[in-house]
Amino acid sequence: MYIKGISVKTIPEFVKEYYPERYNEWFKALPNTSKNIFCDVIMSNKWYPVSAALVNPIKIAGRLFFNNDSKKAGWQMGRYAADFALKGIYKIYVKLGSPGHIIDRASRIMSAYFQPSELKVVTKEKYALTVHITLFPEPDEVLDHNIAGWMERALEISGCKNLNIEISKSLALHDDVTEFKISWEI
Repeated sequence: MYIKGISVKTIPEFVKEYYPERYNEWFKALPNTSKNIFCDVIMSNKWYPVSAALVNPIKIAGRLFFNNDSKKAGWQMGRYAADFALKGIYKIYVKLGSPGHIIDRASRIMSAYFQPSELKVVTKEKYALTVHITLFPEPDEVLDHNIAGWMERALEISGCKNLNIEISKSLALHDDVTEFKISWEI
């Protein structure tokens, strides 16, 4: 399974921004497969192995910076990735679009970042929806939280308030889907 380079770039950038004095410690703790990715120039349009480029670096950050809470690290790094990705014209698009419209495009957004993957909106109400990831060959709870953090920040940018995202099922826990139950206020 692969992750797009634009997302990979955010991982070392997050560490440099929030933990600059500990960047070398984080880097040295990475497995060699991850170090090899971050030693090179990360290309935005290139695809990278998801474990080496995202899962392992987030888990190391969780251990070092989030009191061994890799889920919290994944969530915060997902929020950071949304801010990174939704700049300029994309940020204007997200701000002008309704939350429902943004979520309707979620399946295209997901496949633009993770290959292969499939995401479906299964229920949609005025201020709530349920989203399922149905295809994700290398599931991991860290990735569930990373995706939830990204969705949370994207919805905040679109104007949602009092967001609640619950991960009620997970492919990583052998459920048939990963399920995000999302509610908000405007």
